[in-house]
Amino acid sequence: MNERKHSQVALSNICKGYGGKSVLANIDLDIRRNKFTAIIGPSGCGKTTMINLIAGYDLPDSGFIDCGGIRVESPKWDRLVVFQETALFPWKTTLENVAFGPISRGLKKREVIARAMSIMEKFGLAGFEDKYPGQLSGGMQRRAELARAIINSPDVMLMDEPFRGLDALTRELMQEYLLNLFEENRLTTVFVTSEIEESIYLADVVVVLSTSPATVRKVIDVDLPRPRNIKMLATSQFGRIHKDILESLFESGAKSFATGA
Repeated sequence: MNERKHSQVALSNICKGYGGKSVLANIDLDIRRNKFTAIIGPSGCGKTTMINLIAGYDLPDSGFIDCGGIRVESPKWDRLVVFQETALFPWKTTLENVAFGPISRGLKKREVIARAMSIMEKFGLAGFEDKYPGQLSGGMQRRAELARAIINSPDVMLMDEPFRGLDALTRELMQEYLLNLFEENRLTTVFVTSEIEESIYLADVVVVLSTSPATVRKVIDVDLPRPRNIKMLATSQFGRIHKDILESLFESGAKSFATGA
């Protein structure tokens, strides 16, 4: 059976470079529909470049990307990005930020506001509708980012290390919010991370990239059952997958990354 029949996003022979330096080299990758795919690799290997290409913010030097069978040539609402740093509008309230996308596309404001309020309640933001981003904690800002993305009902959620910089407890809470969101919507998700444990805990598939110029070193299926819980981190299954990812990183020359150096 053709694997690509199950793909939401297909990257075919993607090459990309900047200033004469190759960043991505011959990337062939299928992002499976309704699956959570984590992309992991050493710092600077091209993970963010890959997200930008899938989003349509940039174009490959060669090769092509299809999303839902349509060639990716520009940004569209079917592919939304949650960035490393908050992209909330500081001059808009939390509610205005969450509702911005659908309202800007001309949907009925009353209906959008009602849906935004419902989504915000699910994300623990009820009571903070009139607060500005600067009045929210880091975790609340990230939840608002997720709410602002999900209200647009994208086909693909692209997440570029969205929990980077959060303290350990807040990061764990955000992982729980994201897991619950995925269980509810089964939205095709591409999640860039530098944390091996996080990639296993969240994902159905982990894609290991090599050092720059990045190639796909290995694609690893995560056979942990859903819904996930924190106890799974102590299982032999988790340990086996962790070892597989770690060995792939070492083999690709990413020793400093894999050891946390």
